Amino acid sequence: MERNEETIGNGLDSREKRILTVTCYGHFLSHFNMLTFPAVALPLAQMSGATLAETLGISFWMYLLFGITALPWGFAADKFGVKPLLLLFYAGAGIGGLATSFFMESPGLLSLSLASIGLFSGIYHPAGLGLIAKEVNRISVAMGINGMFGNLGLAMAPLIAGVVTWAWGPRAAYVALGLLNLAGAVLMAFLPLETGGERARKSPAGAKDSLLSSFLILLVAMMLGGVVYRGATVITPAYFELKNQAIFQWISSLAWSDLSPNLVATSITSFIFLFGMLGQYSGGRAADRYDPRYCYLLFHVITVPAAFMMALAANTPLVVFALIYFFFLLGMQPAENTLVATYTPRRFHSSAFGAKFVLTFGVGALSVKMVQAIQAGHEIETVFFTLSAISTVLVCVILFLIRWSSKQDR
Repeated sequence: MERNEETIGNGLDSREKRILTVTCYGHFLSHFNMLTFPAVALPLAQMSGATLAETLGISFWMYLLFGITALPWGFAADKFGVKPLLLLFYAGAGIGGLATSFFMESPGLLSLSLASIGLFSGIYHPAGLGLIAKEVNRISVAMGINGMFGNLGLAMAPLIAGVVTWAWGPRAAYVALGLLNLAGAVLMAFLPLETGGERARKSPAGAKDSLLSSFLILLVAMMLGGVVYRGATVITPAYFELKNQAIFQWISSLAWSDLSPNLVATSITSFIFLFGMLGQYSGGRAADRYDPRYCYLLFHVITVPAAFMMALAANTPLVVFALIYFFFLLGMQPAENTLVATYTPRRFHSSAFGAKFVLTFGVGALSVKMVQAIQAGHEIETVFFTLSAISTVLVCVILFLIRWSSKQDR
């Protein structure tokens, strides 16, 4: 299971570090853009007089476009290069964020402006991850570092949105989002992005340049993972606000008695996603040293009981199980991305990541509707029971992938 040192290779050189600087900021913002809305969902529902289920439904097109546009964006990245697409990502999502702040009183226009954020944010993953897969030797390590900044976006979105919403309201949260994205466009205008230096590296152990059948099985696993990921991240801030009342009451008894339940819940969510950065780092190091297929399996196996226990717990035990759950749910991503690069030709890496994110974020967007339906018709705890069941199916698919790909390698 352990790889030899020749495959692992040397550390990142200065050129690869510059590439990671570009991709890490983009990864931060792509997730920041998607996780701002769940953090303001309850305050927005209170402001508009709508139910939480109705408010969550407004974000459906944003999450759908974030995913289903990944494949055409991946084709475009392979054909036209990464830099113009990343500039379009920052500028388009920035303008969409500012538009969202203006249209909060109109559900139709709000849904449209949110959809534009999803459309342009969909550029990042096929372009940025494809760039890493083509240009960096130690894919798993680079994916782990890049994933940490994605986690930072997951963590900072509820924290920044929660603080800004508490101080100035949900409209200001999207002004902040828009400005952060436009700052990325300014950065890209002045930061030279050197590409075209693809490394002559060996594929991970047991890999071939093209294993289409294994990639198709992996796509099924990633689709199920996308449903789990989106469902968990969409519901968690509101879930904590409803299930962590004892924590809020304890904090309220201290000096900061004017803090809102939403701010406390989003702060806890941010802490958990920050902890998930350790999962990304650990997952990247593990997949760099060991067979990424088994790392992928192990991390997903642990999410099954963790999600089940989140459905049963509240307050401090809930936070503990959430730490475990998101550590492994997020930590599996470097191994998954390494497998995408392993099972596809290098010249099509952006398109391959596009295909991945069509399923993980496109089909995964259906979990927004799933969460909306469960929340409207059942107790909110049912969401995590459902996620645990889906992860069980996902583990079975990964076991089949390992068996199938091992037969192909013989």
